[in-house]
Amino acid sequence: MNISTILVVSPMYKELQTIIEKEVPQKTFRFIPEDKLTQNDINWADALVSFNLKADYEYSNVKWVHSLGAGVDRFLHKKKWNDAVLLTRTICSFGQRIAEYCLSYILKDLQLHDVFQNQQGQKNWNQLTPKLVGDQSVLVYGTGEIGQMIAKVFSGLGVDVYGVSLSGQEKAYFKEVMKLDSHFSRLSEMNYIINTLPLTGKTEKFFNGTIFSHLSNAGFINVGRGASVDEEALLHALNGNQIRFAVLDVFSQEPLPENNLLWSHPRVQITPHVSAVTTPHEGAACFLETLMNIEENKPLKNLVDTKKGY
Repeated sequence: MNISTILVVSPMYKELQTIIEKEVPQKTFRFIPEDKLTQNDINWADALVSFNLKADYEYSNVKWVHSLGAGVDRFLHKKKWNDAVLLTRTICSFGQRIAEYCLSYILKDLQLHDVFQNQQGQKNWNQLTPKLVGDQSVLVYGTGEIGQMIAKVFSGLGVDVYGVSLSGQEKAYFKEVMKLDSHFSRLSEMNYIINTLPLTGKTEKFFNGTIFSHLSNAGFINVGRGASVDEEALLHALNGNQIRFAVLDVFSQEPLPENNLLWSHPRVQITPHVSAVTTPHEGAACFLETLMNIEENKPLKNLVDTKKGY
């Protein structure tokens, strides 16, 4: 495949331009922010490099679309895709970043940070015993690259890590991997639930009242996609103690609207989609490697199956 004209649309377009242009001076680029993007720009390009564009555009005229993020639902979910267009995604330190993000909130819970902070404010000397992370059971939805890294980090600390995937295929570092439709009997045993699933037709609002009703005082962490969670059902589960606390990094609408009830819930921790940020250097490195592999007709480890949506 011959790629000559490349359109890069990103809030960090200037940083990407500094890194990329000197590496492939023979290509013609346009580096622009999204508010300057038009359909004419896309029609001009052989390749589009971007992530999570807010408006809908027609991509069928380009040869290749590369996502600067791990997810590609903004390009595929509930949209038609031209099978002749190649779609790739960024692979970098996402797994490690997300694993550390999840571990930090679980350790915060086990080490009673909030409890001791409140006691300090009351000058209350009450010795409570923190729990050990190795005594916990964690269920990770999604056993791909990110889920496997979470399992690797957690299992290294002695945690029993279970996985849920469409296939139920066994993966390294997981004690057991179950299918989406046959794992409900194990939910009540889990101390923490972590969602890393991509957004597809099968995972939209997957975390609903049915899932939450099987939980018992569990911690819930969503680093997958916001639209995979039924927010009304989540609030109901929080108020009913099926879920003890929720850490939410992703939402159906971002930024999260000011009138959303999750902002003010006492057992919800909100972060602004930062669990796996693409840095300019990592984003540029993955793009450049993918470009080289495409032009040299080499296998693409970050190729997206557009039928599956991930």
